[in-house]
Amino acid sequence: MTTRRQFLKSSAAAGAFLSLQSSGFARILGANDRLVFAVLGVNSRGMAHVSAILQTPNCEIGYICDVDSRALAKAQKVVEDKTGRRPKGFRDIRELLKEPDLDVITIATPEHWHAPMAIMGLQAGKHVYVEKPCSHNGREAEMLMEAQAKYGKLVQMGNQQRSAPSSIQGIQDIRDGLIGEVHLGKAWYANDRKGIGTGKPAAVPEWLDWELWQGPAPRREYTDNVVHYNWHWFKHWGTGEVHNNGTHEIDICRWALGVDYPTRVTSSGGRYFYQDDWEFPDTNVVNYEFSDGKMISWEGNSCIPLGFRGMGRGAMIYGSKGAAVLTRNFYEAFDLRGNSIKRVNEDETSATTDTRGEGNLDIFHMRNFANGIREGEALHADIQDGAKSTILCHLGNLAFQHGGVVKVDSTTGRVVGNELAMKDWAREYEPGWELHV
Repeated sequence: MTTRRQFLKSSAAAGAFLSLQSSGFARILGANDRLVFAVLGVNSRGMAHVSAILQTPNCEIGYICDVDSRALAKAQKVVEDKTGRRPKGFRDIRELLKEPDLDVITIATPEHWHAPMAIMGLQAGKHVYVEKPCSHNGREAEMLMEAQAKYGKLVQMGNQQRSAPSSIQGIQDIRDGLIGEVHLGKAWYANDRKGIGTGKPAAVPEWLDWELWQGPAPRREYTDNVVHYNWHWFKHWGTGEVHNNGTHEIDICRWALGVDYPTRVTSSGGRYFYQDDWEFPDTNVVNYEFSDGKMISWEGNSCIPLGFRGMGRGAMIYGSKGAAVLTRNFYEAFDLRGNSIKRVNEDETSATTDTRGEGNLDIFHMRNFANGIREGEALHADIQDGAKSTILCHLGNLAFQHGGVVKVDSTTGRVVGNELAMKDWAREYEPGWELHV
């Protein structure tokens, strides 16, 4: 059994984990230059960003931005308690981006804000760390890739398992043929989520700027079952479980199989467990077929916490000589009889099915991002690659919503031969908030 520390002692593996690459996207900085960060959205996942930045050398949190005054004040206090310096607070990203000393923004807001904030940040000359999914719809993912290429700053997507040393070793072993020729990736996620009820119109809480919370989304009346977490299950703001959690393991399967866009996507399931406002399936199987005879299957069980192989989430890669399971906390390979032939554990565990998902991998991922800005280190989840995993998840939702199957142009990731599905490739915006690259 190999630990992460032992793995990093291997020069070849350490080279894979720490390799530097000259990058035209990297900002020209001295190795000792201090990066000033702003964290946007700190009610939950954003606090994992705060923790990771505070543990990344030569970085400081100069700004916090949130439309919830309670979350904003709490995050400011956490940073002040740990550093002795209180970050400046903002509600409106448009005002935040005027700050001249701001180098980097990290985004952990509701999903309808991800791509707009990221593109606004790029246009203001900032580097961007954006949580998965990087967009609310397929067109926004395309626009984000276009914006990154146009403005030249770095964008890292928050699929932090890409920075797990055990997963990096597992992918290298797969590349080296340890389990033979790989052809199938199985991804899964399981939880015990409860119903969200039927929302009722209510007064906007005094601590919430509802206008800015909605931002680019067309306006709706405030109801009592959306803020803060349940927006995930409304199409107007969220993208369902396949994005909320499936993005992670679908991305690992795509990485392991070496594939980009599929040719065909099928999706089946439903909202089986509760009669409420939840607009996505709570039970969902999505299959992706690729042109080179490879396939990814994702199984989401939002309301059944049993998982697969005793784990709530993970990715199993099947090959001609065996299989390998890759999780946030370990990688293990098996022969065709199911005997373990190699295992690499992480030194410290990361959360798997809670709403924050915080752990050591956040630190690795943030440090890789900072090193990319300063030194040109290759990003582990550059948006030009990460957005492809987001688009796969959008295709899963489009297949579910439009007859259970869509055909895909494997060069662009776009649906072909289904005009109704392509109408949902983009969204309408609140007047004045239209997105442009």
